[in-house]
Amino acid sequence: MAVVRSAVIGLGLTLAMPAIQVAAQKPFITVASTTSTEQSGLFRHLLPAFEKKTGIQIRVVALGTGQALDMGRRGDADVVFVHDKAAEEKFVAEGHGLARKEVMYNDFVLIGPKLDPAKIAGGKDIVAALKVIRTARAPFVSRGDRSGTHAAELRLWQLTGVDIASSKGAWYRETGSGMGAALNTASSMNAYLLSDRGTWLSFRNRGELAILVQGDKRLFNQYGVILVNPARHPHVKKNLGQAFIDWLISAEGQDTIAEFKINGEQLFFPNAAAR
Repeated sequence: MAVVRSAVIGLGLTLAMPAIQVAAQKPFITVASTTSTEQSGLFRHLLPAFEKKTGIQIRVVALGTGQALDMGRRGDADVVFVHDKAAEEKFVAEGHGLARKEVMYNDFVLIGPKLDPAKIAGGKDIVAALKVIRTARAPFVSRGDRSGTHAAELRLWQLTGVDIASSKGAWYRETGSGMGAALNTASSMNAYLLSDRGTWLSFRNRGELAILVQGDKRLFNQYGVILVNPARHPHVKKNLGQAFIDWLISAEGQDTIAEFKINGEQLFFPNAAAR
């Protein structure tokens, strides 16, 4: 009986091997992306549609944009999907990526406590609001992580004429973390911070926080996608990575992005040239 049982088990393992091998051989690419695309829930909506159509799995590493681009420079990702146009263009110009394609946009919003000690609520001038926050030394949380959001924040501080690097004090707290963690810190401190709208809409631990300033054209937030240069890193999966990029900017991919909503509100707006 033991011999028969062993034979049956052995046969079962043999029959299972092809399935195991198929699973192990399923094609995949690594995408270095921002925390906003992951924490907003966009990838949970987007990637299953792509994988169903192509059979290609996407393994996302969610980082700040600066760190995501660094992954691409090292050849540790096949594709980067980020939101700092100047840094993306530099990445391509230096030969780390083949081309930059615009995919979608949303905007940044200035979040703060509903009691609003700086009295900036309802404004549409982000630069004026930051000046008031700085003058009042109202608590402000910065991601401080070289992300696209952090880069945008620093550009806005520069427009105020304030050298934030030399004028930091106890009022200005750098978390060195992703958008969700920075929002949690701001919620616990009743502090102001700059957030992408997508992550804010999906954020649940709001406490006393609310959107206080929005609508300034300087808060525009563009996302781009780039294939890492296989000439520098031969192991980069060029064809699979390009298939993902082509799908993102196709009518189907763009429609899938547009369909992603929370409580009826659209988080990202497709604007690829191929649409």
